[in-house]
Amino acid sequence: MIRERFAPSPTGLLHLGHAYSALMAWDAVRANNGKFLLRIEDIDLPRCKPEFEQAIYQDLEWLGLSWPTPVMRQSMRLAAYDSALQKLIDLGLCYPCKCTRKDIAQAMSAPQEGVDVGPDGPIYPQTCKGRPMSEYSATDAIRLDMEKAVSTIKGHLSYTEIGGVYPETIRVKPETLVSYCGDIVLARKDMGTSYHLSVVVDDADQNITHVTRGQDLASATPIHRQLQALLNLSTPTYRHHKLIRDENGKRLAKRDDARAIRSYRENGVTPQGIREMVGLGLNLIQ
Repeated sequence: MIRERFAPSPTGLLHLGHAYSALMAWDAVRANNGKFLLRIEDIDLPRCKPEFEQAIYQDLEWLGLSWPTPVMRQSMRLAAYDSALQKLIDLGLCYPCKCTRKDIAQAMSAPQEGVDVGPDGPIYPQTCKGRPMSEYSATDAIRLDMEKAVSTIKGHLSYTEIGGVYPETIRVKPETLVSYCGDIVLARKDMGTSYHLSVVVDDADQNITHVTRGQDLASATPIHRQLQALLNLSTPTYRHHKLIRDENGKRLAKRDDARAIRSYRENGVTPQGIREMVGLGLNLIQ
């Protein structure tokens, strides 16, 4: 059975890009007699608001989507993420990092350093690499030693893409993980986990078979495939779709309230109108 999920963060109102992802996943599930799941990614507690979470439910229901309850909420799953993190620590693949964003920015501006940018922004300059986990304190983040991580995996990693935007089989190159992704954060000091770690744990625990999301996250998928291999987790099939952009070609963001689903609802646009606006046409599956 196909199992898709839509996993928004309640840090703002859903916009047309979210509608596109959710509806595309919903249509795939309905066409294949599968299951659609909703997950609330609320690990960034200071930015997540109850009113935005309620708006997610209201907007998706208005669009005609439904899902099983109770809904998985990441803020209730910190023990699961901690267990996965401990496995990576036990493998000797982690180190504590005391660097602030300001520290990293200063290191990246040094003449001898490059300014390469990866999925998480500037590639971490490995300032704290080599620190033992015995030095870890509550003020530290925890990073993955990517060079050690890729050397742990025997053979080649790959994953399957559908949808026609990318080749059907994507090979994960170790050198790309090291040079382009770098030593990613597995646990931020203020939340005990990270998007990369939590998303692979959640997808596995929910038995997700297909992940539909924007192509802005395609660059993070090799990281997720690496973590799946290290943690012996299942790998879904991915569909990274085109992004919905405004009339100037700019990618939509939650701060763009004019493109919020709620705004269209209040202005009399119908769910079918939203479908047509994002290019999905008629909903032929009732």
